[in-house]
Amino acid sequence: MSAQLVLVNREQKTRRAVSRVFIYLFVIIISVVSVFPFIWMISASLKTEATVFAWPIEWIPRQPHWENYSEIFQRVNMFVYFRNTVVISLAVTVIQLSLASLAAYAFAKIQFPGRDALFLLFLATLMIPYQVIMIPIFVIVRTMGLIDTKLGLILSCSFNAFSIFFMKQYFMTIPNELVEAGRIDGLSEFRIFTQIVAPLSRPAIATLAIYTFVGAWNDFLGPLILLSSDRNLTIQLGIRKFITQYSARYELIMATAVLAIVPILLLFLYFQKYFVKGLALSGLKA
Repeated sequence: MSAQLVLVNREQKTRRAVSRVFIYLFVIIISVVSVFPFIWMISASLKTEATVFAWPIEWIPRQPHWENYSEIFQRVNMFVYFRNTVVISLAVTVIQLSLASLAAYAFAKIQFPGRDALFLLFLATLMIPYQVIMIPIFVIVRTMGLIDTKLGLILSCSFNAFSIFFMKQYFMTIPNELVEAGRIDGLSEFRIFTQIVAPLSRPAIATLAIYTFVGAWNDFLGPLILLSSDRNLTIQLGIRKFITQYSARYELIMATAVLAIVPILLLFLYFQKYFVKGLALSGLKA
């Protein structure tokens, strides 16, 4: 019997080792496929217009054309586009975090009539594509007199039902006893939120901040609809400047895309530990 048990254990260990090898190979393949477009983008940003689509692909250009990065600043107001994108992204992030956190706290920790039905109504808006509501958004912003202004774009992007859902899932993990203790001590609901719940929710807040900032930074359709003057354009609309009626400067497009990705990459690397922890504790999976 002991010999059979040893054989069975060996077979199980062998199967586990083989399965791990296949899992690691699968993950490596998926990682390579995911990184492949970014590698090509960086490579294309250092080539000439004639060699961008040359075959076979020259992954490391023999003569890198670093002047592509300086040329994009000479052709368009890239500094203005970067400034506008930073201002809009930060403003949207701050406003959306504030609104979503307060609303999520109400849905998670405060009992009031119709709470669950109202929350389901919020969730139902997630099923509505942006393409359906973009015309009403344009009409509302135009009625407010905020067309072609950064404020109009910021206000149109400052509410997201997913943000409320995400924060509510995290707030549900905070013990109700802490909230009740604050109420017994005479704290208002706002002070309970700011002094008890918010400090315990830093991972979720950091995660949502990354989501919101990246979404606002990469938004193309919203600025395309609401912005028109060159002084208010964002990076995503600035990239379109290199696409003409008959041709496109793909090496300049790729160089601009690389510059647009760098701030997002640095932001994610800095908040990575909060991002992973926030996803794990909120009940969502990446």
